Amino acid sequence: MSNKRTHIRQSIRQLRNNLSKKQQEKAAAQLKLNFTQQLNSDKTASQKHIAIYFSNDGELDTSLLINELWQQGHTLYLPVIHPFNGATLLFQRYEKNSPMRANRYGILEPKLNCSQICPLTDLDYLLMPLVAFDNQGNRLGMGGGFYDKTLAQLHAYNWQKPQLIGLAHSCQKVDALPIESWDVPLKTIITPDKIYHW
Repeated sequence: MSNKRTHIRQSIRQLRNNLSKKQQEKAAAQLKLNFTQQLNSDKTASQKHIAIYFSNDGELDTSLLINELWQQGHTLYLPVIHPFNGATLLFQRYEKNSPMRANRYGILEPKLNCSQICPLTDLDYLLMPLVAFDNQGNRLGMGGGFYDKTLAQLHAYNWQKPQLIGLAHSCQKVDALPIESWDVPLKTIITPDKIYHW
C-alpha cells in the first residue's frame, strides 16, 4: 500500500507543480471566495480562531485568504512543529509582525512563544494542506503524518471543534485513496471549483 501512496503523491505533486502562475493566481482568488462563503454560513460567533498554513510545493496559495481573514477581524494561527517530540504540531497566533523562522523543511513558522499557542479544541477551523483527496473525503498528506498525529488526541472524543477543512486544487482529486488506520478523513474540502461536504 505504501508504494501506491508514494506513486499517488508523486503524480499529484507533479500535476499541481505544473499549474501556471496564472492558474495559481486564479485558484487563490477563488479559494478566498469559497472559504469566505463557508464562513458566512456559520452562524456562531462572528470572530473566528482559524488555523491556516503557508503554501509550499505547488499547494493552493493561501496568501490572499490570510489577508482577507485578517481584514475581517479573525484571529489566525500557523502550525509550528512541536519542539520536544518533533512529530506533532502546535498552533501559534500569527500576526503581520510575528517573528518568523524556517523549520527543518524550509517552511516559515512563527518563532515559538508559548503564550501565543492556541489549544486545538479552542480553534474554530483548522485548514489543512493535502496532496490528494478522494470521493469519500479521505486525505493523503505529504507523508510526515504531522496532522494525523496531532489530531489523534481528538479521536477519543466526539469533538465539535475545530472543524477540519482540507484545501486543494481540483486536480488533486482521485476516485479512491489507499487508507491507513491513522488517516483522519475530512468532512469538508474546498477547491477553487467546488466545496465538498461529506
